[in-house]
Amino acid sequence: MRENIILECTTCKNRNYSSQKNRKNNPERIEFRKFCPFCKTHTAHKETK
Repeated sequence: MRENIILECTTCKNRNYSSQKNRKNNPERIEFRKFCPFCKTHTAHKETK
């Protein structure tokens, strides 16, 4: 049930991180606050398609 996802910075649109999520428990898109090495700050990272 777990699926690999890619996280994209909402500020600079770079794809920095990958993670896994369970589609059964979390059908909506996940958003984390992570460090972006390109922006050099903590920004929101959203799940991409």
